[in-house]
This record gives sequence, C-alpha cells and structure tokens, in this order.
Amino acid sequence: MIRGELSGKRVLVVGLARSGNAAGEVLVAQGASVVAFDWSEAVEVGRLVELGVEVHLGAEEETLLQGIDLVVKSPGVPGERLLVTGARARRIPVWSEIELGARLLPNPILGVTGTNGKTTTTELLGAVFRAAGRDVEVAGNVGRPLTSLIGSAPPDAWVVCELSSFQLEDVHTLKPRIAVLLNLAPDHLDRHGSFESYAAIKLRMFERQSTEDTAVVPRNFGPVSGHGRRLEFGAHDELPAEPRLPGPHNRENAAAATAAARAAGIEDDAIADALRTFAGVEHRIEHVRELRGVRFVNDSKATNVGATLRALASFPGSRLHVILGGRGKAESYAPLAEAFSSGDRAYLIGEASREIAAALELAGISYVVLGDLRSAVTVAASNATAGDVVLLSPACASFDQFDDFEARGNSFRRLVEDLT
Repeated sequence: MIRGELSGKRVLVVGLARSGNAAGEVLVAQGASVVAFDWSEAVEVGRLVELGVEVHLGAEEETLLQGIDLVVKSPGVPGERLLVTGARARRIPVWSEIELGARLLPNPILGVTGTNGKTTTTELLGAVFRAAGRDVEVAGNVGRPLTSLIGSAPPDAWVVCELSSFQLEDVHTLKPRIAVLLNLAPDHLDRHGSFESYAAIKLRMFERQSTEDTAVVPRNFGPVSGHGRRLEFGAHDELPAEPRLPGPHNRENAAAATAAARAAGIEDDAIADALRTFAGVEHRIEHVRELRGVRFVNDSKATNVGATLRALASFPGSRLHVILGGRGKAESYAPLAEAFSSGDRAYLIGEASREIAAALELAGISYVVLGDLRSAVTVAASNATAGDVVLLSPACASFDQFDDFEARGNSFRRLVEDLT
C-alpha cells in the first residue's frame, strides 16, 4: 500500500501514545477505517473518538484482527505482543508509525540514529538548517511523531528525524536522503535480545539508499548495506566552529551534524553559527543551577551505560556525585564502575540498585543505596562541596518509578530548585 491506497482499508493502530494518536488521525484523513487499541484505559483518545475511530482499551483480544488489512504499531509496543504476532501469522502487514509517515510524506528525510546523542544531534541539525534559512521540521523520537507532519509541513522542507531502534523495527520502504549513524553500543537488550539484533535493526536505515543518497557513519565503521555515498566523521575532525556544548561526545555529535549538513548543501558559515549558539536539549547534560559552588546537572536522558559514560567524561577535574539506577536493560555495569574516579560517589535508586552496587563494590567506588530520587538529591547535595558536580545520569530506563525520562528529569529539576 502506498499513498492513495489506504482509502477504504481497515487499519488497526496498536498503542495510543503520541505516535499512535497521530497515526490514527492521518489514517482517517487518508480515508481508512481505523480501529485503535491500547492496554491502558488512561490514554487520551478523545480526538480519535471525535473522528469516528473504533477505540478499544484494556484487555488484548485477537478478535480485533478480524477484517484488518494493515497494523500500524507504535514504537513502545514490543513485537511479541499478541496482536502483532497474530497479524504476522495472518500475513497482515505490520508497519511502524515511521513507516506510515515516510510513505505519505513527500519531503526529503535526514534520519539520525545511534545509541547515544540522537536527540542532541537531531536538534542541532534543525538549528543548522534554520541558521541557513532553510525550511526544516524536526520529528521522530525527539517528541513530534513523523505522521503529525503530513499535510502541515511545506513540501520542500527537510525533515530531520530521530530514529530509535523501536521505530526502525517495522520499516519496509524508509529511504532517507541522508542517513546518520552516530555510534553503536549495547542498549535495549531487554527488548531486542542481543547486541547483534539491536545493531541490525539500527542499520536498516541504510538498506534502501541509492547512489543519490548519503550514508554518514563514524570513521572506520564497518560496511553498511545500501548504496548511499559514504561520508565518515570523527571527534577530532576540523569543524567550522567549536560547539558550545561541552564534552568530547558533543564534539563528535557536531562532527556528524557537520558532515550531514554539508551533504544537504548547507554552507559552513551557517553550520558555524549553529555550533556556536546551540545550547543543547532538556535532560541531556542540562545545567539546572549552581548552589554554593556546586553544579547540579540533569542528564535523565542517559538511559544506558554508554550515555552515562559520556556524561562522566564531561566534567574533567570535578568530583562527581552521580545518581544512578532505575530499570536496567540487561547491560553490564562494570564499564560504568571503572569510569569513576576514586573521589567520586554514587547514589543508587530504583530496581537496578543491587546490580550497580555489585559493580561499584568490585571497583572500590563509594556508594549509598537510597531507593528514590528525592532521597538521592538530598544526600548528594549535603555531601557535595564547592567545585563538585551533582549529576543525575541514571544509565537505566525510568519506568520503575517514572512515566518516562522526561518526568524523571523534571522531578530532579524541581528537587534541585527547592534546595536551600
């Protein structure tokens, strides 16, 4: 099915958070008969009901697949769910919300994926396009569903799209004009099963590229599928300007963005303007406040070990008080423990506290198990002295205690702002 062929089709949307709601609205506009399902009865479905969507909430029933021509799956829905496996068994096509958006949008897509740095690089590229006076939309995993742009984005605007592994699970025709891979490290192994499976899903972004497209990859990265023109980048590349954002990882992100922007025909002057002025994104090494010489930094978006390692390297010379923990992703915490300096201290919260504590114990790093974020902020602040950094960089998902990493970061920010 392509644009214009959805009319009259019966489509089941599974998962009704932001992506699912956006997909449902677009499908209705395309003339499809839409059925929508979510396990939670607390999701917002008012707009879908107004549009005549048949909404089902609560228990998952395989009978919802009767008469269905297509399933559109939200990124938070694992492929092992009954409705997804049932659709595959019936040979009903399963698309991700990204696949639906990519099929319907006429715009050139600049896709950004990788384990860490996706949001920062995606938003930085948006700033670069704007600095060049180019129409651009930023969407995908960064917060705005790709399908929300259908019918609203100028047809010649570039779409810079952050792509997570969850969003790339069920793409079939996605073909970014420019595809950027930032890095690959173990992540989401609790969902994908192995690093090899996770990496293969990430690399799907390149599969359908032609010789007219561009593949941007880390220097000396192995071969990728597809026929895109290969451009490589590295943290030590010469840049049009030094980035405002701190840390060697952000210089690497800037190098990737520079390579991609040049591939899109953007001049170095505009790239330099964006690098010098872009201040970063919320929840990613975000300065919250300084109190009595202690800096408080919100890095709630660090939901895996690799991301936290990058945060630890961003404050050379400072003693760190690091709040770690949450729901683990079947990763080893040994590399994290080894990255601590002898004077640093860890404050552990959430389900993964025991596993992280074991790794820190072996490395001889001081830690305390506190359970919840409020206690961790209070104790870390009381132990820190002028020149120290209190850093929330959990290396874990947030879902044991918070709705998402944003809720966790916002809670940290409020707790820090209440300190006296």
